[in-house]
Amino acid sequence: MKIKDKEIIIKKGDITEETSDAIVNPANSHLMHGGGAARAIAVKGGNQIDKESREIIKKIKYIPVGKAVITNNGNLKCKYVIHTVGPRMGEGNEDEKLKNAVWNSLTLADLYNLESISLPAISSGIFGFPKDRCAEILLSTSMKFLKEKNTSIKKIIMCNFDEETCNIFREKESFL
Repeated sequence: MKIKDKEIIIKKGDITEETSDAIVNPANSHLMHGGGAARAIAVKGGNQIDKESREIIKKIKYIPVGKAVITNNGNLKCKYVIHTVGPRMGEGNEDEKLKNAVWNSLTLADLYNLESISLPAISSGIFGFPKDRCAEILLSTSMKFLKEKNTSIKKIIMCNFDEETCNIFREKESFL
């Protein structure tokens, strides 16, 4: 999907193998990378990501839902890891919180003058956010960001590990 001179790409892949300037880690508020994509990123990224995450939490105690922080890449192919906290289903105002998580991740990438960023389906795993709503929110928020902002970001990649999630994103893309 093209927006001006920028694009949003949907692909099936392993977020830990992405060569984007940044990948997004769907984290929890304490940056304890215990499961799902967060665990895979921490394992493949190595100790540096865990160390920087602990330092961040030591300073600010926790990351509020919808906010984002950045660490270096560790052993990953990307340059940075942006950690964002998406909502858990049932906590209330989930759609708005997910929009904020995406927007703040993109804003952080822009502040670092990054040109590409890869996002998984934030909150749609162990946090239980419905994948169809997740896809709609990630795609529409990314489109809005690219349209409204004078940004360094040229490419946003929706990178998901399974075919089912990728197909949901492709289906939602066709309606936008």
